[in-house]
Amino acid sequence: MTISVGPEKVHAAAELLRGQVVHTPCRRSATLSAITGTEVHLKFENQQFTASFKERGALVKLQRLDAGQRRRGVIAMSAGNHAQGVAHHATRMGIPATIVMPVTTPFTKVQQTRLLGARVVLHGQQLAEAEAEALAMAQREDLVFVHPYDDPDIIAGQGTVALEMLADQPQLDCLCVPIGGGGLLAGMAVAARALQPGIELVGVQTRAFPAMHAAWRGERAEFGTQSIAEGIAVRNVGHLTREIIAATVDDILLVDDTGIERAISLLV
Repeated sequence: MTISVGPEKVHAAAELLRGQVVHTPCRRSATLSAITGTEVHLKFENQQFTASFKERGALVKLQRLDAGQRRRGVIAMSAGNHAQGVAHHATRMGIPATIVMPVTTPFTKVQQTRLLGARVVLHGQQLAEAEAEALAMAQREDLVFVHPYDDPDIIAGQGTVALEMLADQPQLDCLCVPIGGGGLLAGMAVAARALQPGIELVGVQTRAFPAMHAAWRGERAEFGTQSIAEGIAVRNVGHLTREIIAATVDDILLVDDTGIERAISLLV
């Protein structure tokens, strides 16, 4: 099966990002290693300027726009991290940016996105409604839509996380990757499979919004109403991410909000 994003695209993205995003550390956690009885390493993407890996894909996409597209501007939908990544780098590059966010987005994320220079439009209760409004605005205002996960450039940019991890810690034999729409997992899977074909790839998704887990298993997803992980409360599975994950990933696990809260407390 030929998938839409190959390892060469991830390596090209890494060259575009060189010197423009942080090569974040991947360090052993003595505490988690002791608790789990194995060697656990953490990738500290919270050390990016916007505290998220989302900057990577956003910047790759923006850098591939032509002069006319940059003048007209971009639009994205997001509940937070993608919004900030697009806003930060678009402002830095002189590209007008509009972000459509669900009305349920935490105020701090809305405020931060505005402070980073973007026009923020609040619309809908869920990401799917925000996406529909963003697409409509893109059509009306002739803006470039920057999808948070279902775009080859976004996927390739996120895949650079795996390149860095395996360069810094080549002994890793399993990658556990969070899933919302699947852009991070898809990109990392492409990169990791090329470097280490036998590596185990496991996705982890919130039980309240199990869209990719259900799609991967060929089941119908049943959704909750909210999750502490609102940034990955995704109902719509990406076509590209689903294709790549189906071809490359070994397993997808679900965790409930109690487990997520305990993990946050432990990491803090």
